[in-house]
Amino acid sequence: MKPIITIILCLLFSSMSYAQEKYLTKNGHTSFFSSSPIEDIEADNNQVLSIIDTKTGKIAISILMKSFMFEKALMQEHFNENYVESDKYPKATFKGEILDFVTLENTSEVIIKGNLTIHGVTKSLETKAKIKKTEDHIFLEGSFPVKVADFNIEIPSVVVNNIAKTIKVSFNFDHKPYTK
Repeated sequence: MKPIITIILCLLFSSMSYAQEKYLTKNGHTSFFSSSPIEDIEADNNQVLSIIDTKTGKIAISILMKSFMFEKALMQEHFNENYVESDKYPKATFKGEILDFVTLENTSEVIIKGNLTIHGVTKSLETKAKIKKTEDHIFLEGSFPVKVADFNIEIPSVVVNNIAKTIKVSFNFDHKPYTK
């Protein structure tokens, strides 16, 4: 009887430790802000999927473009139909790595390096972020600039002065242990 209980406990603990290798959030927050002399444009998205592999420091993020919410419905419509073409390019993604993740303790400033894909265009990205690791959470927060032209997003000449050439993208994620 003892060997059976020992085997069951070993399997249980090994599956629990496996679950702790990946941390996930399905409701991370991402926003962007465009400031111009004519008007400021801001949008928020609370349906961001992000996963971190704690063994390697790898991180993957997926954002549904249609989930960005704007103050004005017309801005949201123009964003999805004319600028990022959400039907054709429904997601923005990031695949990369949190550098020196394995050696981090508690709260730290980190470098995140990888590839950002928006509007079907992939560009390398390196940015600083704040990270806080606890036993059952990994909080990640930061921001970075995005040049609209780098991602082949065309701004009509009629509204070119309304939208900044570089927008600020911010993120705030609360990852929790992934369990199957």
